[in-house]
Amino acid sequence: MPSESCRPYLPPEWAPQSGVMLTWPHSQSDWAATLEDVEPVFVDLARHIARHEALLLVCFDEAHRDHVKAVLEDAKVDLACARFYCVPSNDSWARDHGPLTVLCQGEARLLDFQFNGWGNKYPAALDNRISRALSLAGAFDAVPMETAPWVLEGGSIDVDGSGTLLTTQRCLLSPTRNPGWTRAHLEAQLTDRLGIKRILWLQHGYLAGDDTDSHIDTLARFCDPETIAYAACDDPADEHYAELRAMEKELQHFRSATGRPYRLVPLPWPRPLYDDAGQRLPATYANFLIINGAVLVPTYDDPADEAALACLARHFPGREIIGVHSTPLLQQHGSLHCVSMQLPVGVPMD
Repeated sequence: MPSESCRPYLPPEWAPQSGVMLTWPHSQSDWAATLEDVEPVFVDLARHIARHEALLLVCFDEAHRDHVKAVLEDAKVDLACARFYCVPSNDSWARDHGPLTVLCQGEARLLDFQFNGWGNKYPAALDNRISRALSLAGAFDAVPMETAPWVLEGGSIDVDGSGTLLTTQRCLLSPTRNPGWTRAHLEAQLTDRLGIKRILWLQHGYLAGDDTDSHIDTLARFCDPETIAYAACDDPADEHYAELRAMEKELQHFRSATGRPYRLVPLPWPRPLYDDAGQRLPATYANFLIINGAVLVPTYDDPADEAALACLARHFPGREIIGVHSTPLLQQHGSLHCVSMQLPVGVPMD
């Protein structure tokens, strides 16, 4: 357990960043059938990130790396900002297989939690080795990496920078992740590893088509220590209406670290989207990515897109609000935040 003089600190997403990690989709993954549709989303994401900070790009092998370089060059993405590493992957959800970074007396430390495909739903052995392989390849310079022998996905937690962690019971207490663990034991581990002082547990909230058992980054997100933006369904006929209203009431009862009610920001509700088999897809505007000087927001060719961008602009003053077309990502049941992992200042990206 860390000493009190070196309590770990998990910075919020709006803290200054060195770069963002993306694990590029490839033909040996579930993206094979839709690669032509999804790769432009990654190119667009890379372009916007490279304007503000560095890119750490994980490619399947050398041939894939050369392909990704060529695609980015054709799109006029500044490759001076990009670092390429060849590490085999099962999939592209860097939010869940990438490392979490804590700071201790200003020094960064990378935490490599276990990833088991969201409770053994999908193969994940390659993804589970990505962070360690990157560390051994020097991707993070000399920043030390610690392996945590239990399952935790980056998309399942959100923090306010003041010691508060927001999460869902449905995900973190799932028996397919850490069997036999009690809520008290998990809270103790989060306190120890991440320096968390208090945890806000949501009992309600889900999106149809979501494979993650209600990751918080699809439902409710801190915009600052006093503000939470959340998915709000305004259609009583929609299957999500009752559950998201119940989540909203929970959020209304939460208090910030200063003891005040949160400033709650209901996000627009996009129209239903479905895959070819008729399964509803988990479209949400809560899956935004905060980077240096900007917020990248998933859009879905939906009438609500502009309202979502305007809504978030009011709560991120001084940051550019950029829409990124993300419908192709939904075909594999995730969105923009899910495919990215920020690396805070303190993790060299030279």
